[in-house]
Amino acid sequence: MDYIKLLKDNGLLRVIDKPADIDLEIAHASYIEVKRENSQALLFTKPICKKMGRKFAPVLTNIYGSKRALELIFGRDPDEIAGEIERLLKPKKSKSFGEKLNFAAYLFEMRKIFTKRSKGEGECQQVKFTGEDVDLLSLPALKTWPLDGGAFITMGQVYTQSLDGELQNVGMYRLQIYDKNRLGMHWQIHKDGANFFNEYKRAGKKMPVSVAIGGDPLYIWCGQAPLPKGVFELLLYGFIRKEPAKLVKSLTNEIYVPHDADYVIEGFVDTDKFELEGPFGDHTGFYTPIEPFPVMEVTAITSKREPVFHATVVGKPPLEDKYMGWATERIFLPLLRTTVPELLDYNMPENGVFHNLILAKINALYPAHAKQAMHAFWGVGQMSFVKHAVFVGEDAPNLSDYDALTEHILNRFGEKSLLISEGVCDQLDHASPNSYFGGKLGIDATQDFSVSAPALLDDAALLAKFKEIEPNLTQLVQFKTNTKTPICVVKFDKNRLVKDVFEELLKFKEYFKLLVFVGPENRLENPYMLLWRVTNNIDALRDIYVREGAVCIDATAKGEAEGYTRGWPLQTDCDREVAADLVKRGIVKEEPELFSKFEIFG
Repeated sequence: MDYIKLLKDNGLLRVIDKPADIDLEIAHASYIEVKRENSQALLFTKPICKKMGRKFAPVLTNIYGSKRALELIFGRDPDEIAGEIERLLKPKKSKSFGEKLNFAAYLFEMRKIFTKRSKGEGECQQVKFTGEDVDLLSLPALKTWPLDGGAFITMGQVYTQSLDGELQNVGMYRLQIYDKNRLGMHWQIHKDGANFFNEYKRAGKKMPVSVAIGGDPLYIWCGQAPLPKGVFELLLYGFIRKEPAKLVKSLTNEIYVPHDADYVIEGFVDTDKFELEGPFGDHTGFYTPIEPFPVMEVTAITSKREPVFHATVVGKPPLEDKYMGWATERIFLPLLRTTVPELLDYNMPENGVFHNLILAKINALYPAHAKQAMHAFWGVGQMSFVKHAVFVGEDAPNLSDYDALTEHILNRFGEKSLLISEGVCDQLDHASPNSYFGGKLGIDATQDFSVSAPALLDDAALLAKFKEIEPNLTQLVQFKTNTKTPICVVKFDKNRLVKDVFEELLKFKEYFKLLVFVGPENRLENPYMLLWRVTNNIDALRDIYVREGAVCIDATAKGEAEGYTRGWPLQTDCDREVAADLVKRGIVKEEPELFSKFEIFG
């Protein structure tokens, strides 16, 4: 199926025929577009690189840029897919011979989920470059952010296999282009690609890798799906499409890739060679540091005769991973219920960038049931990366009604609501003391742990009292003052430890119960971005203090005074001059309110 035409026919594609630079311009235009209420995919027909004086094949971004686009790509409602998974996990006893035949026929159809390997070549191999003719610089890979270490492939399907060839994997990792035939492999320590890499390293062998770009966009969603370890993600493709993914063998290694990919990059990773990779403005909305990662030595690049280069842009929310995450959330609910049977629903707010915050509703059957469920979540696959989990009971509002849900939680919140633990974290998380594990926070709102509400002062009066203790507290806003636990957010131009300031502010504890310290870069009138920064910037073990019935959260930038030695990262901000030029040329619309709401320029 021609998915570009499908989007165009449904009013979900905007074609940009004006020249646009792969250095910042295409990425900035795509980043701003996907934040718009009626966002569209963007097809850039004339990509250029002013620095190199080169022209490129078309670039497609934001293919998952709306819920409707995702539904068209899937061809089915994600809840329908989830229902089918649930029926497989909990099949009902057939009541008649006809029902038995229907179930048998359904199981027979399930054979189509398995991938199909073709002997010949695919569309992805119509044009071939091997050996010295390989040139990664001929691809329109984007430089997304001003401080990025270079151009990155951001929507690559990275295909790998175990040393014995028994297990296959496709993952979605960023890939930095170093030169014409070397590509950085940013697979994180917890990913299957890294596990396979370790097998090859122990055996002293080079690891075959092929990267597919384009083709059916469902491939890329499957590549980021949190399937159990050892399950090939393209089985999920077959389950959704009701037909197998058709694969062809790479020309220069043993890896099989989708026949309809627009591009395929083949090669091998020498497990003894590493190269510094980054920095890169990633999906957390912050730049990740320069660190050593494996390098792929490219042996071939193949493509369709008229390929389209697919790319995604990551940074501050909301982005197209919002919609991809929504599908993941719906489809994997039945699988999560196998671990937590009482789970009724869950929700991953977009400004919590998914692994930073999860909301869950359960049928709590006994005291501490929610805390038991938190531990179960933190032990399941990619859910183990979740930093903050809030559990509510079946009497809570709908999980997507954030305003009502917040009030429900705050009316039940108390010191005993908290569970602070430790576990693995996303390697991209910058708040943890190291890049692999850190603090976890669970909040149990299935029970009422609240005490009496504080005495309320208006914002100005409370700030005046706080300034008696610390003049560098520059602004204060109280949210949800109609609840038992108002959220008091205070901006701190930090000159000493938050912990020390908090303990002195306990002098006024009758006026607050939940105090959140943020840095001067925050706009307190923008709660959407406040939540994004707070969930990014805290490590529960280090940054949450409970004293005399009051709770303090330190969401300021950390340094050596707090024992943090990694170097606090900068956030991803668009270049104002680049954006202004895009507006002037009519590629980006001038929308000051949108720019302000999502802090496009910081």
